[in-house]
Amino acid sequence: MKKRALLSVSDKTGIVEFAGGLVKLGYEVVSTGGTAKTLSEAGIPNTEVSSITGFPECLDGRVKTLHPMVHAGILAIRDNPDHISQIEALGVGLIDIVAINLYPFKQTIMREGVTLPQAIENIDIGGPTMIRAAAKNWQDVAVIVDPADYPAVLCQLEEEGEVPRELKFRLAAKVFEQTAAYDALIAAYLRTKLPEVPLFPEQLTLTYEKAQDMRYGENPHQEAAFYTESASLWPNVIAKAVQLHGKELSFNNINDANGALDVLKEFGEDVPCAVAVKHANPCGVGLGDTLLAAYTNAHDADPVSIFGGIVALNREVDEAAAQKLGEIFLEIILAPGFSPEALEILTEKKNLRLLALPGLTCPNSYDMMDTKKVAGGLLIQGLDAVPPDEGISVVTKRAPTKAEMAELIFAWKVVKHVKSNGIVIARGGSTVGVGPGQTNRVTALELALKYAGSRAAGSVMASDGFFPFSDCVELAAGAGISAIIQPGGAMRDEESIAACDAAGIAMVFTGRRHFKH
Repeated sequence: MKKRALLSVSDKTGIVEFAGGLVKLGYEVVSTGGTAKTLSEAGIPNTEVSSITGFPECLDGRVKTLHPMVHAGILAIRDNPDHISQIEALGVGLIDIVAINLYPFKQTIMREGVTLPQAIENIDIGGPTMIRAAAKNWQDVAVIVDPADYPAVLCQLEEEGEVPRELKFRLAAKVFEQTAAYDALIAAYLRTKLPEVPLFPEQLTLTYEKAQDMRYGENPHQEAAFYTESASLWPNVIAKAVQLHGKELSFNNINDANGALDVLKEFGEDVPCAVAVKHANPCGVGLGDTLLAAYTNAHDADPVSIFGGIVALNREVDEAAAQKLGEIFLEIILAPGFSPEALEILTEKKNLRLLALPGLTCPNSYDMMDTKKVAGGLLIQGLDAVPPDEGISVVTKRAPTKAEMAELIFAWKVVKHVKSNGIVIARGGSTVGVGPGQTNRVTALELALKYAGSRAAGSVMASDGFFPFSDCVELAAGAGISAIIQPGGAMRDEESIAACDAAGIAMVFTGRRHFKH
């Protein structure tokens, strides 16, 4: 009996070559609609599926393969005598190869201005049904959903005369990966069209696509890969950055660059800003009248830690900034763009990665989710995206000056991205001391003061959580801190307030903490 292959693809990549190879091997090619047209135009003989089903395509192509003559031919188990006798009695021809890729739902919903009816029309029905059927009967049917697999299948057919079971099983598994992702994408899109979008639906299926295999993970003995959200429309995420220069990004590079980007978004694009990150913590954040001044402030905040770190900037990198950036070893520079002069300077450093992300200053969307994977589950929360000056109240006898309040807001924006317990000391539009990730707040403050040194006098301080005792205030007063911003809410707040009043320190409460674990 002549072997048959059913080909029906939205992505025509490689389909002519694949169909031509099958015809040379003696296969009858059955196809539909646009695929049939493409093959015919290329001179590849093929049979329209309607001649197999005896039923014409109808409903604008919505119904063409949903027919027993197709699905029985796919699902019949070859070594089951009852199946074969029924097939013969019904006059159904077996189908041995199914090559299908689905309607471009993802590409459709990513188009600007797409309507709900347009999206709905690009939900494939017959395609998923056929490939699921073929994958279920994988022992007898080779099912291909990725054009990249055409050569491997043809090679096996040419050399062995059949597709080996191991390859057919891998191809079948790929089908269910694809249909699961396809349905998850549809569900996620439709959920956004509900009158009230559920923040935490009862069933949550997330779909990601592998962007790259990585050399290793956080450490060389760990394997790793980078996956991106399948249909992200956000222009300000690290996955949208374009690498202009340097070797491949590592696991830690991407994680740290994402952290630098999150801090940078706090400052928008009104004032030049530079953010330096090391081991996922900001080690220097600076503002300035120019990009060079902003970067100089960020660099000078902690010139030791920035070495080998990542720098994110909210302006196109110009020649002057590039000259300064090139003075030390950096892993990554992330910016909206680079001038030709800057590129000429920075591309001389072969190990420096340059990332361009034009939309990096766009604020985060409130519907973006923050996820943390734990063993056996997933924690999901909304982004910590409260406006930095919302809910602030002065609790001391002395209110901050206008200049101090600006510095306090600056420090509050930064401490939000410092691992808990976190302390930030700032002055003059720059961090001068950062104390991250300590098991108690006093140690975090001591670390920040150590980095600040003599610069602490006259600086302001931000704490990501409240002070349970007055010890941090007393330590800050001894270093000459002039103003403090913290959440408040401790049982002994009055002790901290009294210590501030005694030292002439202005203190404000935000009513919100910024824990980051």
